[in-house]
Amino acid sequence: MEGSSLEGHRVERAEDAFESLPERYRGAPPSFHASYLIELEDCEQTWHVTLDGDQCVVSRSPIREPDTIIGTDTATWLALRAGTLSGLDAFRTRRLWARGNLDRAVAFESFFELPARRKPLLRLHDVDAGKASISTLTAGNGAEQVILIHGLGGTKSSFYETVSALAPERTVHAIDLPGFGGSSKPARAPYDAPWFARSVLRFMDAMEIERAHVVGNSMGGRVAIELGLREPGRLLGLSLLAPSLAWRRHRELVPIAKLLRPEMAVIPHTLSSSIVRRQFFTLFARPERLHPTAAALAGQEFLATYSSRGARVAFYSALRNIYVEEPFGKDGFWTRLAGLEVPSLFVWGSDDPLVPMGFSRHVTEVLPEAQQAVLQDCGHVPQVELPEHTHRLVKRFIGECSGSARERAAARLGRAARRLAQG
Repeated sequence: MEGSSLEGHRVERAEDAFESLPERYRGAPPSFHASYLIELEDCEQTWHVTLDGDQCVVSRSPIREPDTIIGTDTATWLALRAGTLSGLDAFRTRRLWARGNLDRAVAFESFFELPARRKPLLRLHDVDAGKASISTLTAGNGAEQVILIHGLGGTKSSFYETVSALAPERTVHAIDLPGFGGSSKPARAPYDAPWFARSVLRFMDAMEIERAHVVGNSMGGRVAIELGLREPGRLLGLSLLAPSLAWRRHRELVPIAKLLRPEMAVIPHTLSSSIVRRQFFTLFARPERLHPTAAALAGQEFLATYSSRGARVAFYSALRNIYVEEPFGKDGFWTRLAGLEVPSLFVWGSDDPLVPMGFSRHVTEVLPEAQQAVLQDCGHVPQVELPEHTHRLVKRFIGECSGSARERAAARLGRAARRLAQG
């Protein structure tokens, strides 16, 4: 087929796919409004899709300014519309790029019926968890449940590739903690590990999740540990990726930090995109591993959230609480950590600038039964910098934790007996 004919055929197929969107629109809450600009780069064509409650409008000219721009090729777009490819997989393999609201970009398919009338491969939804609403990306339909918890200043988008790796064999929920991303930002919340843990438990109750595997990065790892200490019976296992742990040394500034009031963040101020971009790259041992658009997307998402007064208060409150947490004493973190009974995997980056790999030695001292792994030449966000290695470790560990309840109970009794024998 000649070049012009081939391009014409691509455009015709793309037009057919776009024309079918209104009749396949599944609808959304009455208050929902979204506007997309879709760029099909191989045929140099653009379409505008506007979603309002129960109406989907497709046009070649904009109805209003788009809040999300999606770029891809025709073959990928048709695969997405047929349901043979998910938005997450397309994003992970760099077959799709986006600007604006990333959640809505990867979840575009969830708004439409697939031709075979299967369930959507993923869905973006808000979960009422007590006084907070938790923005959630859910994928897969497996019996086992997995909850992914992001780090400080991050959102569930840092786990897009993890969702893709763990679903569809399991049902995976990537959440924005309250105060971050698309979740609500309660004004008087403490934004410490116990409060976040209670929020996640309320999320589990609302979703009718009896037990789950939990994967947490950085601050999300600390929240996961708190979950394990408070409600071990609700968890199957903890995969902790460079988790934030209470500092044992370098605590000279703790008295000053305790005097700082996070509420000072309500004073309007901005951060430049260049500063955010530089800070983003410091999280990685080798930033060149990342796709060129990664820093821009992460910075854009952070700045959009940071413009909210509530988000700034949440950010500084959580940051302060991480630093001032007591390491020792009756209620100290390391004292309590020794009582963690949930099977746990700690994954460290050899070149992590925030959580030193030396913490692994202290974890060994208090949790000799915990599994640990060190990823060489890796920074603070292993699931993004070395996704294949990280997901291989996590998937294997989840498999090990998926034995019978009797086996897990026997393992807990064995650990308790060994601690007693050690005096």
